[in-house]
Amino acid sequence: MGHFTHIPVLYKQVLEALSPTPGGVFVDCTAGLGGHAEGVARLVGASGTVVLIDLDEGNLSRAAERIRGLPGGPSVRTVHGNFSEAHHHLRKWGMAADMVLADLGFASTQVDDPARGLSFMRDGPLDMRLNQRAKRSAADLVAELSEAELEKIIREWGEERHSRRVARAIVEARREAAIVTTQGLAEVVRSVVPRGPGEHIDPATRTFQGLRIAVNDELGNLEVLLEALVDGARGLGQRWLSEGARLSLISFHSLEDRLVKRAMGEIVRSGLGVEVGEQPTVAAEAEAKENPRSRSAKLRAVRLCTRG
Repeated sequence: MGHFTHIPVLYKQVLEALSPTPGGVFVDCTAGLGGHAEGVARLVGASGTVVLIDLDEGNLSRAAERIRGLPGGPSVRTVHGNFSEAHHHLRKWGMAADMVLADLGFASTQVDDPARGLSFMRDGPLDMRLNQRAKRSAADLVAELSEAELEKIIREWGEERHSRRVARAIVEARREAAIVTTQGLAEVVRSVVPRGPGEHIDPATRTFQGLRIAVNDELGNLEVLLEALVDGARGLGQRWLSEGARLSLISFHSLEDRLVKRAMGEIVRSGLGVEVGEQPTVAAEAEAKENPRSRSAKLRAVRLCTRG
């Protein structure tokens, strides 16, 4: 299994929060390369079930291969699609999840592949689609949206304070030539966004975040998943979460974490669940050094109450 090199963030903390037991049903809403799922699979064993969901068809296949290759491993079901549909699949199968995980970050295969266009560290097509079957790429948005629409995306989802300046620069630049590469867009943004004193992040970072969220409707889909978790905790509709189910979500920026915190808080305040561990749990210094992508990770976990 040496070819699986992706390091899952907050690995030990996730396993502690999920507390897998033999025969459990685990739903990995963002399977990635199966790092977290492998840890759970080893503990639920042959009598357990692992459901892997991912927008990235290639990574989903790799994760499934990884789990199916475990000796005495669980049964595996895969869903190539969005985690916003997780509850529909569980209900269709007549299953109830004992554990649910959503790691809202990206697999290294996605970030490090220039062809995916998720990073400006190396030049590549301005794509950003997590699901390669999706119709509109970041290049399409940059080419087609009005200055006002671009400004709103960059301001609200990129949290870029120079959003007007960036949107105007994009519109002016595309009049001269189409912006179709990551470096092309990054250069346009850097030309109008100053790097503040002591600021280490690239000036293009926030614009890329805003466009990526827009391309994949990340926050809209997250809201659907969170609503399904809250409804499942309340026992509304056909049950898809078991009593005592453990829910864990890892966010990487404030827009995600705000939504996760609100939903988890609603479950706890309603007396439907209790928080697990510190809220939020963050990477220790040693992990942050070994895996820089864990530095911004925040884990929030809830255990649903049992009826008694």
